[in-house]
Amino acid sequence: MALLLGVDTGGTYTDAVLIRDDVTVVASAKSLTTRHDLALGIGAAIRAVLNHSGAKPSDIGLTSLSTTLATNALVEGQGERVGLVYIGFRDQDLLAHGLSDALKGDPVIVLAGGHDHSGKEATPFDTRALENWLDADGGTVSAYAVASMFATRNPAHELIAANLITKKTNRPVSQSHQLSAKLNGPKRALTAVLNARLIGMIDRLITQAAGELKSLGINAPLMIVRGDGALVRAELARTHPIETILSGPAASLVGARWLTGADHALVSDIGGTTTDVAVLRNGRPAIDVAGARVGPYRTMVEAVAMHTTGLGGDSEVQFVSEGLQAGIKLGPRRCIPISLIADQAPDVVLPALERQAASSLPGEHDGLFVRAVPNVARDGLGEREIILLKRIGSSVHPLGEILVSRLEMSAYRLLIDHGLIQVSGLTPSDAAHALGLMNTWNSEAARLALELFGRRRTGAGNKLAFNALDMAKLVIDQLTHQTGLALLECAFTEEEAPFGPPPADLARHVLTQRGLAGHSGLVHVDTGLAVDVIGLGASAATYYPAVGGLLGCKMILPGYAGVANAIGAVVGRVTIRKRGTITSSSEGQFRVHMDGEPKTFASKEDAFTRLTSHLTEQARIETRASGVEDIDIIASQTIKSAKAEGREIFLEATLTIEASGRPRIADS
Repeated sequence: MALLLGVDTGGTYTDAVLIRDDVTVVASAKSLTTRHDLALGIGAAIRAVLNHSGAKPSDIGLTSLSTTLATNALVEGQGERVGLVYIGFRDQDLLAHGLSDALKGDPVIVLAGGHDHSGKEATPFDTRALENWLDADGGTVSAYAVASMFATRNPAHELIAANLITKKTNRPVSQSHQLSAKLNGPKRALTAVLNARLIGMIDRLITQAAGELKSLGINAPLMIVRGDGALVRAELARTHPIETILSGPAASLVGARWLTGADHALVSDIGGTTTDVAVLRNGRPAIDVAGARVGPYRTMVEAVAMHTTGLGGDSEVQFVSEGLQAGIKLGPRRCIPISLIADQAPDVVLPALERQAASSLPGEHDGLFVRAVPNVARDGLGEREIILLKRIGSSVHPLGEILVSRLEMSAYRLLIDHGLIQVSGLTPSDAAHALGLMNTWNSEAARLALELFGRRRTGAGNKLAFNALDMAKLVIDQLTHQTGLALLECAFTEEEAPFGPPPADLARHVLTQRGLAGHSGLVHVDTGLAVDVIGLGASAATYYPAVGGLLGCKMILPGYAGVANAIGAVVGRVTIRKRGTITSSSEGQFRVHMDGEPKTFASKEDAFTRLTSHLTEQARIETRASGVEDIDIIASQTIKSAKAEGREIFLEATLTIEASGRPRIADS
């Protein structure tokens, strides 16, 4: 049988794995993720796994890609500049569900238009105002999002707006009704904005991955992992990149189950940027039907019920100066480890660290470096941002030599938010190098960075740490503590009998924390996890034994834990879900809401038959397009009704059709 190639592109590493017959790992490999040109890291990982296995490119019958890039971008608040066309809503609706915050000052226009709950036009669409706005905007954004009132009941105005935007700007358009069939306009608009912000990033990833596969002589179909763990064809992921949020974590759950056979466990996957925790029950991950939450955003995208925290091996170490004791916290922003950037630019980094360490006066930006990210859209930048980018150029620089005044801090932060520059600073990876837990990169640079960070003064005037080793232990202890909080918060959230208070508060409560230490005075308090934890990720073996000790649970670290995402990427199934709604505005009138104008039927049975036929055909078409031949179909429905004058009155029904199957494996 042909080999299966799974690839996972994370914030730090790109992993590749070859699997034979869906049961045996033939070989695995890692390479650094190359953000400036993702094809380089992908190609390096694939070449390495081919070399380790002795396999030929023609032996590969299926390729599949999972990624944490979309998740990381949302957690870190990054993405390209977008424009929102908001139809039929009010200006104050922009404040709902964090929509205004998600826009980050990007252009938005609120227009007349939209439909009512039955799909009838409420107000004519003001196309002239949209044309004038697009002319004034001048194409300064990378993509547009369009959201119209009750577009899931009638998408006509979104379709008109999208066609007009495409004609005038030729930029990608994200339509809210194509991303969710549910009501709640502001939340759909938020999802559309985030989708638009990710389009360029995911499109580049797929293009570069496909190009690299072709150059290597691999002609097998390319699949992408969705946030619910299912596989979809690459072309669909290009237009719906929001569905790839939690792609990597979802793949890790599929991989965890495949590697361990566990039925009931917590799965914790530590990457460079995030820690992703979820529950396996009866061997299956739960789906968060309320919509995936990533960072501060609750989307309308169905995905695994994953609890994502901005905590990883490359999390930025931040100094907390409040109080007499002071201390540190990790994340949520990722930065390049000092030990890594010193390997990549030793002539710049090591001399700068040595100069800073030799100075008797600590500098505000000691131990921080910056470089630009090429091949990223630079639309809509102001004069200060442009000047700062030119000053950085194509080299690595100490941050203190780049920022010449405090007035440039806002421009600096904006460049970070838009993914145009990368910052290097102290991370847990550096602490692990100094303690001898890792030896991948430059340990001397890590030691110097730890010494510099430890010179910070607490409110009492004391040094944060006396030497590099003490500082390193402080960082690792903080990672253990924050990982424990993430696991406890997930466990409290997913308890079948909720405790009541917010899970985050319970995880941090003094009783919980004293119980972890086995407090025994007049009161005995004992807390911990009552299930096993499956630890995944390249650094799981480094950090997670201490986490298991803290929580008093068995920590399972399976073989190939470091490439579980890549394994899960290629052993999953294609799953396509299609939903439609039937409403009744008056007795004997049943309206079917599908892709275009609603259709009215005189009987409920005819309406259900038409909607079932339409959704099933759509699901079959998309599933076949993803290479599935043996398709399983499951139908489910939810009906809302009310009693009036002793009889049942139909109000609304939602029908879901799910088509699934394994993708076709190309002949070798």
